[in-house]
Parts: sequence; structure tokens; C-alpha cells
Amino acid sequence: QVQLVESGGGLVQAGGSLRLSCAASGSGFSSASMNWYRQSPGKEREWVAAISSSGWINYADSVKGRFFIWRDNAKNTAFLQMNSLKPEDTAVYYCYYAALGGSRYWGQGTQVTVSS
Repeated sequence: QVQLVESGGGLVQAGGSLRLSCAASGSGFSSASMNWYRQSPGKEREWVAAISSSGWINYADSVKGRFFIWRDNAKNTAFLQMNSLKPEDTAVYYCYYAALGGSRYWGQGTQVTVSS
């Protein structure tokens, strides 16, 4: 069982930045792909960004050029740097761990609120 602990959410003004972290337990982190999703009230959860075990990265069009994902395998942690934040980025952000063996895990979520 993998435990994911997210941190870094908060309240920020439009145009500001936040950095989210997702720390994973266990020894399989370096082989897992890591994703970030978000969910706003009344909306479905949407995918935001992904980084594979080999470092391949992809972003949703809505955040491309503003958000950046990376990972530190030595610290079992994935990060999401969010710049030029907009009110429409307001959501609960979740990290998602896809293990090599097929298991999937979600973080508890962290609230990001962007004021206009």
C-alpha cells in the first residue's frame, strides 16, 4: 500500500504562484508514473499533468506553459509548480500514483484557491 501526502495548496492572488508536493511511501516510486488532477465544485475531476518513470512529461492544454511537473526520486516526491495562476485554476488538486505493477493510488487532495 502506498501512502501519498500532498502539501503546498493555499490562497493566492491571480498571477501568483504555488508549488504542490506529493510525497509517496514505499520503494516503488522511481518506477511509477505520477500525475496531477484537479476538481472544481460541480465539475468532473480533470487531468492536469503527468511525468513517467523515464521523465516523459505532458500537460493539459489549459495549463501548458504555466504549470511544470517534475520528480525527485531520491525523495519519493513529485512536484507541480503553478505559475500565472488564474481564478479558473481554483480546485482541489490530487496526485495520482500509477505503479509499475498496475496498482493506483490517490492523494488526499490539497485546496488551491486563486482570487481575482
